[in-house]
Amino acid sequence: MTGVLEGKTAIVTGAGQGVGRAIAEGLAKEGARVVVNDIGVTLTGESENAKAADEVAAGITMNGGEAFGSNASVSDWDAVNGMVEETMDRFGSVDLVVNNAGILRDSIFHKMTPEQFHKVLEVHLFGSFNLSRAVAPHFRQQQGGSFVHMTSTAGLIGNFGQANYMAAKLGIVGLSRSIAMDMERYNVRSNCIAPFAWSRMVSSIPTETDADKERVNKLKRMTPEKLSPLVAFLGSDAAQGISGQIFSVRNNEIYLFSQPRPIRSLHRSEGWSAASIAEVLPNAFHSDLTPLERSADVINWDPI
Repeated sequence: MTGVLEGKTAIVTGAGQGVGRAIAEGLAKEGARVVVNDIGVTLTGESENAKAADEVAAGITMNGGEAFGSNASVSDWDAVNGMVEETMDRFGSVDLVVNNAGILRDSIFHKMTPEQFHKVLEVHLFGSFNLSRAVAPHFRQQQGGSFVHMTSTAGLIGNFGQANYMAAKLGIVGLSRSIAMDMERYNVRSNCIAPFAWSRMVSSIPTETDADKERVNKLKRMTPEKLSPLVAFLGSDAAQGISGQIFSVRNNEIYLFSQPRPIRSLHRSEGWSAASIAEVLPNAFHSDLTPLERSADVINWDPI
């Protein structure tokens, strides 16, 4: 049976292990030629296994697929462009980009250092821009292509001690929507996925309370392999017309997230002063104000 990505080429970042590896292997099973990108670092960005990308690529090849490994850093513009050029030389096209690479430098906000903030944005947000921008001219020339960016419910909803990660992940949503709008005329799609899956990034969730421990135990049942079918679909021709959206995969569930739109308004013909706003706004908007909740507070039912 022919896969939905037969004849297409995909670049997957952060594909040396966990979610990225599962996606790369899943895309290969759907017929894609895969560029496995990973610099082989720990969760916080320190060197760990420089051969990670090559090892995953070798496994794909051993199972009958086509792949090669790249240890280009997504935060390095020149290195990313070199990877894209090598992809074109080897495979002749790029059809799907999966921006998955990321690191964590968690800290409560009043203790977070500029270095912690910058490093996380460099990999998640700037890295997603670098690869997307490097591939964009090829998508434009071939009049088609698909970007899939990994966001997070931490950015969409919230979490403690992750101002850098939340800013990066919500920034990726804006980046994705901008790409979708700017490149629609070239038949290029751009979407986000907020994954629920047990990975080393998720394994860093604190488990100080019984509720946290129960949450983590549920997450362990959601394997990274559950994500690749949606990524493959979004990269396939069957996803025509689906762009600028935010999806989530949670075990056997697929969610579509809402996006910010006005929900209430106040009008005063003579204009407003701070005092008149104070008199009217709190009561008028109170029931519609978004609470300061974590993603676990909002999506608190058992995975299906």
